Amino acid sequence: MNSVERKDVAAVEAQLGRTPRGLRAVAHRCPCGNPDVVETAPRIKTERNPDGEPFPTLYYLTCPRAASAIGSLEGGGLMAEMTERLATDPELAAAYRAAHEDYLRRRDAIEILPGFPSAGGMPDRVKCLHVLVAHSLAAGPGVNPLGDEALALLPQWWRSGPCVNACGDGAGEAAGDAAGTGESEHTQEGEQ
Repeated sequence: MNSVERKDVAAVEAQLGRTPRGLRAVAHRCPCGNPDVVETAPRIKTERNPDGEPFPTLYYLTCPRAASAIGSLEGGGLMAEMTERLATDPELAAAYRAAHEDYLRRRDAIEILPGFPSAGGMPDRVKCLHVLVAHSLAAGPGVNPLGDEALALLPQWWRSGPCVNACGDGAGEAAGDAAGTGESEHTQEGEQ
């Protein structure tokens, strides 16, 4: 891990229910103060491959409340609707392609993975809203139009307080699915 503060590592561990892999940095903080998006290494070392396997998700959403809310959007058919719009709206398609290029540029600044795709279905479809929202939060408004749209549809997940406390013991965790992961049936690409 890079220079991520221990309290942030503990918070992410509590959010995910396990030790994060390839953690490089906190890419965005929730208004509650906890990380809600982390930056991960483009290549994750595994037992099978100690040199590392490409990991598709540079920006990984960690907040279980946000992940659960995004899962509800996905379950409601938003990804299919967005993909259809990409096919009929050239301006949106161009902006989404620019988001794809931004994502690759950011990843390539860490490590170039020739021929490896970006994430979330970019640039031609919408495959994972978790990734698109994480990209919007990390990069800021105006970079990923579909991530921004999904973000605008989310409730204020932080309103009831932190999903975990800064010590990382899980106290305050109140959202997520029955398994306590905070993810819907659909999980983020690569499952950090």
